[in-house]
Amino acid sequence: MRLSSLTPLLLALCALPPLANANANTEAPASACSLSPVASEMRELTSGGRTRTYRLFVPPLVGRRATLPLVLDLHGSGGDAAGQARTSGFEALAAREGFAVASLQAEGSRWNVPVTAGRADDVQYVSDVLDHIASRSCIDSARIYATGFSGGGRMSSLLGCRLNHRIAAIAPVGGLRWTGPCPGRALPVLGVHGLADLTNAYEGGGDRGGEWVDSVPQALAGWATHNRCQPKLAQEDPPGPSHTVRYTGCAGGAEVRLLRIDGMGHIWPRTEIDATHTIWQFFKDHSLQ
Repeated sequence: MRLSSLTPLLLALCALPPLANANANTEAPASACSLSPVASEMRELTSGGRTRTYRLFVPPLVGRRATLPLVLDLHGSGGDAAGQARTSGFEALAAREGFAVASLQAEGSRWNVPVTAGRADDVQYVSDVLDHIASRSCIDSARIYATGFSGGGRMSSLLGCRLNHRIAAIAPVGGLRWTGPCPGRALPVLGVHGLADLTNAYEGGGDRGGEWVDSVPQALAGWATHNRCQPKLAQEDPPGPSHTVRYTGCAGGAEVRLLRIDGMGHIWPRTEIDATHTIWQFFKDHSLQ
């Protein structure tokens, strides 16, 4: 066959797309979903005209296109993000389980809850942090959770009310509050509280002003009403200091549960129970519908 007769065939072959290589990397470019391991990096953003910071941890060995759950971990009054990260140990668990952790930082070390005019808008700050992380990382928007200790527990309670379109579940430790009325969906709630807590008393009251009024059972009941649970409490009292109180039959499976620990004071428990592991197991069962 003469070369001139082959020319149309060669041109047609050149116009065809290349054959796929079975061994080629078919992932989208990194810019489509950029999630790189971050070893406890402090980040800065502007929220409400104020410069704010937070600490972000992304576990190692994540795929370029992985979307990870995100746990917001909030420190107690007088604390800071780094201290809460050490106390809870969520970052070590996240490295094993494969989720990201953002340890948030209150302005002046105290969260604005109950909300007071003139102070930083911490609900907006949290929303801005979520936007800031989402613009840079591949976070699963249906699996964002909030926990915290003491004042951070009160703040995570407020987030469950004000941001329940973004927060899938909350788990306050030593700080469960009912901050309603709340708009929106039923929200899964896990509280952890010690009966010997002298700072945020289980029975409520004390000299804390608006920070601590209702008892923990009253706060739990407020969430149960919001979640349209059955009114009768179910209790589990196995041997040992830890007891579970729960409301069942809640809308959308949004259970309301409390771990009540005999003899425990105002601490993040790691011996009576491993609160960090228990909270993560609870979170794993829930996502935005």
